[in-house]
Amino acid sequence: MRFQGLIGEKMQISNINKAFLDELAGLNGCSTFSMCYGCGSCSSVCPVEKVVPEFDPRKIVHMVGLGLGEKLVESDVIWACSQCQSCIPVCPQGVRCADVIKGLRQEASLKGLADSDRLFSLGMYARVDASKCVACLTCVRLCPFEVPVVTNEGAAYIDPEKCQACGVCVLECPAQAIVLPLSFESRALKAAGTGCPACKAGESPDARSLCNA
Repeated sequence: MRFQGLIGEKMQISNINKAFLDELAGLNGCSTFSMCYGCGSCSSVCPVEKVVPEFDPRKIVHMVGLGLGEKLVESDVIWACSQCQSCIPVCPQGVRCADVIKGLRQEASLKGLADSDRLFSLGMYARVDASKCVACLTCVRLCPFEVPVVTNEGAAYIDPEKCQACGVCVLECPAQAIVLPLSFESRALKAAGTGCPACKAGESPDARSLCNA
């Protein structure tokens, strides 16, 4: 993963790109990054920061303000954010951390750094193995976001831009035709030997197979 050495990296004047800062500031909610004074309120409530050591919203926003946004765009760290937006209401300065990170993701997409294969490998969306799909409509019926559809080819399809990676379709697919790689949180919990709540509770073999912890 392209996490290592990013947070805490020494800043050099040659790394600062003011044009990139101006471009990012023009995106919805992103102009607020300049108001951050590093109090850490965002990090204190961030659920991802609690389990993924490399992810810290305070440091990410601070790096943007220092002109290191382009390095973040190239990294995996911006994709660890769950976009729960818990960080937004607690900021005393009105900085919208989640929006800033979303803006960095948009920049990554514009630069061709966020193709579907990369996002899939990062656990950002689920994919259907058409060779296994029996078009039973289970995923279509149960998806809380109404994302899966059955195509004219007779197999389900999940739009990468709409999928929320909740994993419901993976658990419920009777043909086990849907794959969702582990999220950043699940990988971190697995590495720590913690496991997810579903595994600990022993809710079902299907739940345990999803997180693989």
